Amino acid sequence: MSEESHPPIDQENLIQQAKMIRDQVLKAQETFHKKTATATAGGGMVTATVNGLNRLESIKIDPEVINPNDPDMLGDLVVAAVNEAMSQIQQLILKETSDITSHLSAKFF
Repeated sequence: MSEESHPPIDQENLIQQAKMIRDQVLKAQETFHKKTATATAGGGMVTATVNGLNRLESIKIDPEVINPNDPDMLGDLVVAAVNEAMSQIQQLILKETSDITSHLSAKFF
């Protein structure tokens, strides 16, 4: 039984590539706070905007949706709008970082 021969690993090149990828990730992360996603619920009665750091930037509520007899409905609309905006921003960030991770996978795996 023979063992397969693998070429030696160029450790210096590997370290340089890792640094390059780290720098690309850090650069991408620096721009995340500038990215936003906005979503609505209740036919546009509630609008939520979040940024790439998963922070809520704003909530807009149409006064017509405020019903003192049904506060749970307003709460549900706020939750739905915020969750949808969070989902959108996560997809945006994932898309923008996929190039970096695919580069990483191609080089190291």
